[in-house]
Amino acid sequence: KVDREERPDVDKMYMTFVQATTGSGGWPMSVFLTPDLKPFFGGTYWPPVDHYGRTGFKTVLLRVAEAWKKDHSRIEQSATDVVEQLEKAVNAPAPEKSDITDATLSRAYQQIKSSYDPEHGGFGRAPKFPRPVVFNFLLRYYARTGDQDALHMTLHTLHAMADGGIHDHLGGGFHRYSVDAAWHVPHFEKMLYDQAQLAIAYLQAYQITHDPFYAGVVRDILDYVLRDLHSAHGGFYSAEDADSQIEKGKPEHGEGAFYLWTAGQIENLLTPDEANIFGYYYDVKPHGNVAAQNDPQGEFTGKNILHVAYSVDETAQHFGKTPAEIRATLADARGKLLAARDERPRPALDDKVLTAWNGLMISAFARAGQVLDDQTYRQAAEGAASFIKTKLYDPQDGTLKRRYREGDIGINGFLDDYTNMIQGLLDLYEATFRVSDLTWAIKLQETQNRLFWDDKGGGYFQTSPTDKSILVRMRDAYDGAEPSANSVAAMNLLRLAEMANRPAWRERSRKLFLAFSRQIEHAPETVPQMMAAVDFALSKPRQVVIAGNPASPETRALLQVVNRRYLPN
Repeated sequence: KVDREERPDVDKMYMTFVQATTGSGGWPMSVFLTPDLKPFFGGTYWPPVDHYGRTGFKTVLLRVAEAWKKDHSRIEQSATDVVEQLEKAVNAPAPEKSDITDATLSRAYQQIKSSYDPEHGGFGRAPKFPRPVVFNFLLRYYARTGDQDALHMTLHTLHAMADGGIHDHLGGGFHRYSVDAAWHVPHFEKMLYDQAQLAIAYLQAYQITHDPFYAGVVRDILDYVLRDLHSAHGGFYSAEDADSQIEKGKPEHGEGAFYLWTAGQIENLLTPDEANIFGYYYDVKPHGNVAAQNDPQGEFTGKNILHVAYSVDETAQHFGKTPAEIRATLADARGKLLAARDERPRPALDDKVLTAWNGLMISAFARAGQVLDDQTYRQAAEGAASFIKTKLYDPQDGTLKRRYREGDIGINGFLDDYTNMIQGLLDLYEATFRVSDLTWAIKLQETQNRLFWDDKGGGYFQTSPTDKSILVRMRDAYDGAEPSANSVAAMNLLRLAEMANRPAWRERSRKLFLAFSRQIEHAPETVPQMMAAVDFALSKPRQVVIAGNPASPETRALLQVVNRRYLPN
């Protein structure tokens, strides 16, 4: 049994096997291994017993046991063959050269654009994940080409998500994904990596548009993280569960129980005027506002998931009030409901501190501190970096650990622990100009190159060569809900080549692009964060030098002129 957040290497290897042998993957995943850990049979979810025409887990166990008893030497041979095939696929040599040009960026853009949902925003069909890596690429593409559609698709999606039920309108932050196309009904889990990446997406939108709406969403996310996911020692916790107790003192749990409201509960907490305005704005219905097809378990019957149904102006017009009065009423009502919600049993907190996810969060707080000129956010970034350095870093050999929980430190760092931490330190350096952050980033990059670089094929392996329980060292570039470590690595190398004057690292980034060039050329929409790095590599980097006393108002005014603009390179 594996916590895939603690051991992404184990998950990745066996998931690759399941995808290769069944044609699809997903979680939960069960894989059967020989005693020497080679996979021979696997799949995703099996129900406990046979029903709806699906084989049950008990039947699977009995059949596997029977096959192993009868024929285990053949099974062991086929498992050995499978591992060899996996190794071959991962270690295919990189091409000598590739055709990565401006046309590649254009192809990536067209592929992403083709899956855009013009009605609800977002890409692809339900379930919809935020996938902020796509926004990172689209905004760079807009900055490079001036293509208005690239900007519109991003801003429309960010607006739709902020208005939707995927956004926690009372407590701040975003849930993990939406089960429907309109962002209304979320899977209520809240992940640290989503908060970090979405804060940056909204921040970039603010730099481009200067619309305070986007800055407001950034603060909403970061203030939630500071309140509910920030530990006293400075590190950030991983997640909050989707389920919680339905009532205090009773064992029953429900998906989203903490976040759902009946119309009656809202009417009991607010004045009639507030309840009318709040209910109109957030689509509160007497019998609940969740369509039956989005509630297969019937957990949301009679309940409301808050989402914005009408704009402030439309609400003001409807009630014959000014927009300012409506905003004030909504803010008061949200405060009252939040206070009442805080009395409910909370969802469980996953209080492990992961180096990789903290790296992403350091980036978000550093960049928000820089753009919004907010000292609290800068300090949160510095505090988390200091925690990782004190607890999860060994200065003797320059290595990171993966996980901290209640004083227990374990698991050697994986590639994403290094890449995300380096990125966080570079963003922190740009926000504060503390040279120690840049120096540490350079040291971590040197360790990363030593432990993970693939000398044969280029690019980085996910694991170091020291762990013998991992049969195949995987290399990956897919940018999903989190950016792939190789994509982040490519950007780090390019930034460090400039900041630390290491031309060899620019050359290493070129080899990394070559290693994944087939994927970049044929399916660039699967690697939008890598495409953001390609954009950097194909651009002329821009250096801004400001000379002056960092504490003086004149210097700070000049810095703000730079920081408030979107200057990706």
